[in-house]
Amino acid sequence: MKKEIQNKFAVCIENKDSDDLEIRKIYLVIPDKEAESEGYFRVVDESGEDYLYPQSYFVLIQLPHEAQNAMRVSQ
Repeated sequence: MKKEIQNKFAVCIENKDSDDLEIRKIYLVIPDKEAESEGYFRVVDESGEDYLYPQSYFVLIQLPHEAQNAMRVSQ
């Protein structure tokens, strides 16, 4: 049986010292247990690359499945 990957999404609420994050934009959070245990989320920012940012820069949100599919396609 194939296990479905649960995607996390977050809204950016802070972008201090980062020109590659847009406030009020939704980002896909890439699973990274080690980073999360240290207080960071791994997200693909406006540069198109994934980087670690403080969790305090984001608020996790739940998106409907249709919106999740659209976000994955646009990444």
